[in-house]
Amino acid sequence: MPPAELPPAIAALAAQLAALPGAQAVVLGGSRAQGLHDADSDWDLGVYYRGSIDLTALATLGPVYPPGSWGRVMNGGAWLALDDTRIDVLLRDLDVVEAWQARAAVGEYEVDGLLGYLAGIPTYSLVAELALCRLLGGHVPPAGPFPPALMAAAPARWRFHRDFSLGFARAHAARGDLVATLGQAARAALEEAHARLCARGSWQLNEKRLLAAAGLSAVQQAFARPPDDVGLQHWLAELAAMLERP
Repeated sequence: MPPAELPPAIAALAAQLAALPGAQAVVLGGSRAQGLHDADSDWDLGVYYRGSIDLTALATLGPVYPPGSWGRVMNGGAWLALDDTRIDVLLRDLDVVEAWQARAAVGEYEVDGLLGYLAGIPTYSLVAELALCRLLGGHVPPAGPFPPALMAAAPARWRFHRDFSLGFARAHAARGDLVATLGQAARAALEEAHARLCARGSWQLNEKRLLAAAGLSAVQQAFARPPDDVGLQHWLAELAAMLERP
């Protein structure tokens, strides 16, 4: 979506973000960049900077969370409401992005715990953002194709995570702990989804629609019928079979 096609309020904010001292580029991200948005979707504007960025002008529009506030991957930003339009401003340090991009190219990544994420956020998410965003101004490094080395290494690693989560789920189920079992089972499902998408060489930004993207929509049906503590181990065995099925 070229800047000229943006709603006036979004275009004006994008221009203001591009003028922040230190900003290198502004992009449209999230579901709107991919054409997957609906009437309730907000707007995601990414601001890439290098070294440091002066957020004084952004702070006049609402509370700002400076770099590092949301962790090393999500970094920081602001949640704004302008003319009843919800806008997420996301800060990205280009030095950090390029460092993790280089690691992803050789099949290396890390997974960080992050509020709002069940399975954690992989550091290659920063490369996924580059691949799926739409540049509104400035310059960002090209994402390139999904790295073959990452495609080869990540599925087995994500499935190690999956098996670990299922192991804990089984231990909780044996004790009749419904909530902990379901929590670990949900995490295992998302980890298997990550494994399948990496094996396919398909970028995914976050856990939204992750199961559907990986072809695991049937898992949703299993969680729609949560068991009682008596049938918990049987339910978990059926779910594990679904996740472990090729």
